Amino acid sequence: MTAWWANTSRPDPQLTGPLENLVIAYLEEGADEGVRGDIAFCQAVKETGNFQYGGDVRPEQNNYCGLGATGGVPGLSFPDMRTGARAHIQHLVAYADANATEAGLTHPLVDPRFRFVTPKGKAPRWVDLNGKWAVPGVGYGESILSIYSSIS
Repeated sequence: MTAWWANTSRPDPQLTGPLENLVIAYLEEGADEGVRGDIAFCQAVKETGNFQYGGDVRPEQNNYCGLGATGGVPGLSFPDMRTGARAHIQHLVAYADANATEAGLTHPLVDPRFRFVTPKGKAPRWVDLNGKWAVPGVGYGESILSIYSSIS
């Protein structure tokens, strides 16, 4: 994924560490929680504008999915890239799994918005994120899958 991103996107990602470390974090955290880390990484690419940002969230926040960012509110900050990736993956668990609980997570909860996802399991497929993760959301999940299809 790193080589794909470097060849198709801006070669200067605005990150707090090496892009390779972020890719590894997404793949490992996703595997630990039963989430496709490769596709979650593609969602991060979408949400951050290819890691160029430009919206409410800044690179130093390590917030790759806009957790808590809404119209002028910068959202949450995480201490490092792995924790930011973990929070994103945990948030996806809440969206995908109707039985998601903090106790059921592999790692300690770092997503402070996990409890606000109601009902749990409202988006078990990527396309189900349409209108639920991002507003207006039309084609949102499909756009993530389109990014993924360009790397597979």
